[in-house]
Amino acid sequence: MVAKTVVRARRGTNRAQMGAGCHYTFMDLFAGCGGLSLGLMMAGWRGLLAAEKDSLAFETLRFNLIEGPHGYVYDWPDWFPKEPCNVGKFAGKFRDRIAALNGKVTLIAGGPPCQSFSLAGRRDKADRRNHLFKAYVEIVSLVRPALLLLENVHGIAIEFAKKRRALEKTGGRRPKPYSVRIKDALEEIGYHVYPDLVRADNHGVPQFRPRYIMFGVDERRFRDLDRIDPFSIMSNERDEFLESKGIPVNRSVTVCEAISDLEAGNKELLDSPDRPGFRQVAYSGPKTYYQRLLHDASDGNAPNSMGMARHRPKTAERFQQILSTCRRGVQLSKADRERFGLKKHCVVPLDGDKPSHTLTTLPDDILHYAEPRILTVREFARLQSFPDWYEFKGKYTTGGDRRVKECPRYTQVGNAVPPLFAEFLGLILHRLAEQLVHGSPSDGGSVYRADGRRARGGRQ
Repeated sequence: MVAKTVVRARRGTNRAQMGAGCHYTFMDLFAGCGGLSLGLMMAGWRGLLAAEKDSLAFETLRFNLIEGPHGYVYDWPDWFPKEPCNVGKFAGKFRDRIAALNGKVTLIAGGPPCQSFSLAGRRDKADRRNHLFKAYVEIVSLVRPALLLLENVHGIAIEFAKKRRALEKTGGRRPKPYSVRIKDALEEIGYHVYPDLVRADNHGVPQFRPRYIMFGVDERRFRDLDRIDPFSIMSNERDEFLESKGIPVNRSVTVCEAISDLEAGNKELLDSPDRPGFRQVAYSGPKTYYQRLLHDASDGNAPNSMGMARHRPKTAERFQQILSTCRRGVQLSKADRERFGLKKHCVVPLDGDKPSHTLTTLPDDILHYAEPRILTVREFARLQSFPDWYEFKGKYTTGGDRRVKECPRYTQVGNAVPPLFAEFLGLILHRLAEQLVHGSPSDGGSVYRADGRRARGGRQ
């Protein structure tokens, strides 16, 4: 099966050579700090380039996947500067170069900015970022990859409420959610689209994180489209993938299993090397299977981004009262918020015995399950399944009106596609790519039957 085959190959291969012989290539648009790209590379895909406009997120992307000290690197063409670039600008300024990639790219992946779609945010239908998917579609039309992957929040599939209610009152036509607009635009240029809602905690990530996933296939290459079902393949491959990682298949990974080795407790506190004036835990090594999985390549060295917040005594006392008296793992009730004088709508004290509530980009939305404090960036990263060797760059936080203009470390991690989940998606896309190379469903050479299971005599 692909999952174990890829894992065995990866463990026996120098990571600097990872993907060098793979002819399945991808571009990552709206790449952020690189979670999706990292997962695809871990699944054996060869990255060509990535577009990301924010300078802080790009700094993280550059350090880890362009300079690549751990071996996962893009090929990166000479004509594309290694600097932040808006996807719209990328589509316009480099149009001829992009068109020259036609026939050379297997997959275009990406997730348009999700802030205005998120149910936890303001859901602003006037946000200009809502229309960035048009640049994605334009690039797809130029490159004509065999496969597409889009990832976004659940809210992208829900129309904006105020407009919907207004139209319902007047008997007008209901507006299309942006997921439908994207699907229609891709189908108009010849792609068949398969959308569904998938929870990350069902795929090894210690976080309740419902994500809207959209696979696309080029109708000219996959002619018998009714016999392709990426989500059935996901269901059939899930257990083997998790087993290959040493992750239980019959339950979710818990918060405690993910971050208990990062607790302060009675441990020594050191000056943070990447957050001057702050302290961090003296790291003593992983304790659980999940922690060992993510720490494996770090050889006992402390990961970066472990700087802890400096809470005022009254703030820490309030956090302790919340942990002692409020329901864990869910947002505080209105009554509890009023009791503690909190104006924030989303405050969640974590339950250590369950997966995390879906992370946001704001560090003070989530409280540690055992200590009266917010999480560190590294604890965010663990709950997002980033390996410990992955370093985050730029400032830790930002505030005020800069929040809509900058992407500090907490925001980078909160916005990212969990790499472990992305790796699994990469394996499913590898399956679909194999169908192109070894026979499409229409010519009788499919690796899978219509239900997604391996056909007898299928290529191994």
